[in-house]
Amino acid sequence: MEKINQEVLFTKEELTLLYEASASIHAIRDFDGMLKSILGKIKTVFRTEGASIALHDADRKEFYFIRTLEEERNGKHAGMKEMRFSDHLGVAGWVLRENRPVLIQDTSKDDRFFKGIDLQESFVTKSMICLPLRTRKGLIGVIYALNKLEGEFTARETRLLEILSGTIAISIENARLYGELKDHASSLEQENLRLKSQVQNRFNLQGIIGSGPAMRRVFALLDKVIDTTTSVLIQGETGTGKELIARAVHYNGCLKEKPFVAENCGALSENLLESELFGHVKGAFTGAITNKKGLFELAHGGTIFLDEISEMPVAMQVKLLRVLQEGQVRRVGGTQYINVDVRLIASTNRDLEEEAKKGNFREDLFYRVNVFPITLPPLRERREDISLLAAHFLKKLTKKQKRPSARLTPRALNLLSQYDWPGNVRELQNEIQRAMTLAGRDKEIREKFLSEKINASSRSRISIQETECTLQEVTQQIEQQMVVEALEKTGGNRSQAARILGLTRQGLLNKIARYQIEL
Repeated sequence: MEKINQEVLFTKEELTLLYEASASIHAIRDFDGMLKSILGKIKTVFRTEGASIALHDADRKEFYFIRTLEEERNGKHAGMKEMRFSDHLGVAGWVLRENRPVLIQDTSKDDRFFKGIDLQESFVTKSMICLPLRTRKGLIGVIYALNKLEGEFTARETRLLEILSGTIAISIENARLYGELKDHASSLEQENLRLKSQVQNRFNLQGIIGSGPAMRRVFALLDKVIDTTTSVLIQGETGTGKELIARAVHYNGCLKEKPFVAENCGALSENLLESELFGHVKGAFTGAITNKKGLFELAHGGTIFLDEISEMPVAMQVKLLRVLQEGQVRRVGGTQYINVDVRLIASTNRDLEEEAKKGNFREDLFYRVNVFPITLPPLRERREDISLLAAHFLKKLTKKQKRPSARLTPRALNLLSQYDWPGNVRELQNEIQRAMTLAGRDKEIREKFLSEKINASSRSRISIQETECTLQEVTQQIEQQMVVEALEKTGGNRSQAARILGLTRQGLLNKIARYQIEL
């Protein structure tokens, strides 16, 4: 290696490279962007075909590439795809053992060069500089400058890259520590939330509001399945309370002291969902700087709730089926299988059997999750529960907002009961919150505080052609509405309302009881 005059001044490009590499220490939040910028500058300043960074995994005795920039050919990036190789191979292995840099002008004549990587990645390495990346903890990896485009690599360039390597190593180490702290904080937060859920949010069947026939059928099914570990599939329209049912099953059953973890399968891309459910190992992909447990591991011994499972990509369905069949998960990028024992509760707002027939959902997975189906009725099919739900939300919101108790007037309650609620219970809760906000400190939630869509539903008139109700049923609906309006007009004064309707006071009381009108 040629000797260098240490007093030779750096060029403007070289000084810029040193400055940007030093500044990158403060960019650890954008780890991948920081590496891409540094390697791009190395390519430009050193005029090379490529540049790479490989970290050392001491536990597995391997190197793995975390970022590679090579010449773009045919519009495609010719990067190494999370390539791993044993730490005794190649130039990197030599650098690890000798703990010093190496300059190779012709790799075909150097026995230290390992051709296996080139063969797998269709990239021909002709010349290189390879230097160790060191911190106070020791060697953490190596950095390469690959294939000088014109002329040969010089000792001067080796020296410049050696200066850079210290800064880059510190940047990577900082990013690692940041990632570990972030993961640890996230883990503590998850554990804190889980403990709070177990202590403060124990669900019981009385916490699920409903008294009509439709909900009584749901309660009967819950009574059968709660004390088992049977897989449950909860189906129902959006907003019907599927997660509430899932939590009720878990926190009332034999696994109530164990973890309950939930994930929405439609909220993440396929790659992110796989990492979230099964975890990943360090170096599995760019940015995977620490090992991470998946939700199946976190839920071991307890329950995992997969919301909107019908939105899961088909490729992920295959992997999920294997986990359910074998009781084992393998982290992304890992080689070892980890035993898991979890109860599965899944939910969907679609007809999963129909989706399986259409080919949108695997039939074998459908039969695996559809062990104990529970179908939640839409709110329009359980109108008798609307008054109970509205009162529950009012009480909950007044307590949360620390305001005086409020009540729905009979007229407002009647309007709520007539509406079809396409958004189901969630839409009703939002409507109550909106009405309370508009009412301010008013203790009565009147119809004027309800949204236009609710008021509009009362303007429709019953016609013989549009209704399938009998004459007696229509008469009862009109009678109920007249009683509600009379009570509204008189401010709840039963005697005055009875006079308006031409009834005795006792007759009015009988009708109030018959139609379960709340005052």
